[in-house]
Amino acid sequence: MGINWDDITSQLRNLQLDSTGNQIERYEHLIDQLVLWFSWETLHADASRPFFHRQNDLVSQWGGPNADNVYRHARVSSTHSYVIRGRMHSCEDFVLAIRSGFMHQETWGTLQLFVASDHGIHPGDDFEIFLGGPNGDVPLPEEAVMVSIREYYFDWKAEEPSTFTIECLDPQEPPVIEENDLNKRLEKSLGQIEDSLTFWDTYLESNRNFQEDNCFSEQTVKVGKGLSLARYEFCFWNLDPTEALVVEADVPLAKYWGIQLYNLGTFELIDPYGRISSRNHNQTIVSNDGKIRFVISGQDPGVANWLDTANNSEGLCTFRWFWPESDKPFDLTTHVVSIADLDSVLPEDASQCSLDERKLELRNRQEHLRWRFRT
Repeated sequence: MGINWDDITSQLRNLQLDSTGNQIERYEHLIDQLVLWFSWETLHADASRPFFHRQNDLVSQWGGPNADNVYRHARVSSTHSYVIRGRMHSCEDFVLAIRSGFMHQETWGTLQLFVASDHGIHPGDDFEIFLGGPNGDVPLPEEAVMVSIREYYFDWKAEEPSTFTIECLDPQEPPVIEENDLNKRLEKSLGQIEDSLTFWDTYLESNRNFQEDNCFSEQTVKVGKGLSLARYEFCFWNLDPTEALVVEADVPLAKYWGIQLYNLGTFELIDPYGRISSRNHNQTIVSNDGKIRFVISGQDPGVANWLDTANNSEGLCTFRWFWPESDKPFDLTTHVVSIADLDSVLPEDASQCSLDERKLELRNRQEHLRWRFRT
């Protein structure tokens, strides 16, 4: 029996998109998911011949990616052993995770972690990491189905990003793909597409229902089966065009921290190439009183730590702090004010940013991103 393309087309047409956000953005997001999951489940299905599949880049996103990361995934199996080789170049750190699945799947979770800096791997260094086998650097539990890499870029330099290769050390003969095998892969692709769309839409909705708009929740988010070093707090903004949300906090006691803006419905970053919608600890100016303050709005108010909503009246603001000294070492407070009245909540020494300085800042960020996501 041949592949039932009519059935596959019908399933795609019946996929439910979320009920919020811009309609065009949601259809673009659907196309993202088609490209990502057909590629992952159909073309990257053989754990004996793995290659890294880059996801959550400037083009295709899902699940609230970190603007300071590059994400790579490759198939692995506990029945094989592997070696990952590469060079750091300008990458400041990376986290290698052995996983049992993606967060939107029924079976998922982090099984093993390897942090580059913990093993003396730093910018410019070459590295070689063995997975599985009796003497591997990282064990491969029976549940392992993938190795995931999160590369971290704290200082957005226009320099060569890291490179990674993966080799299976005990490969099999190239498999003959039968029609039934292809059907199974296509069905898994469709399942991933639907699960991703449904899970992340529900995730955003449930988190928003849990808290008040324009305020951070008082509960730190720790993803139980995710990265143990990661902490998050969420704030859903709801602003008029003339309003701004001012976020104020003590400097977190953590190796890495940052604030980022996302579209509702798709959980994609707000145009990280065309807008300044994220700032990390290296991109944020600290006030003389030791606090950090961000201004979130659709209009540029001419202050240093501005985050651009792209004129979205609603969205999600996420504050991350990783490698923390404690779960919540600081308070996050917010104020909704008229953009014209920002001076009433910002300190007198708040750094200003001219239009020319802003254009230069965006141009420098874009130059880095062109390097980071080069082919």
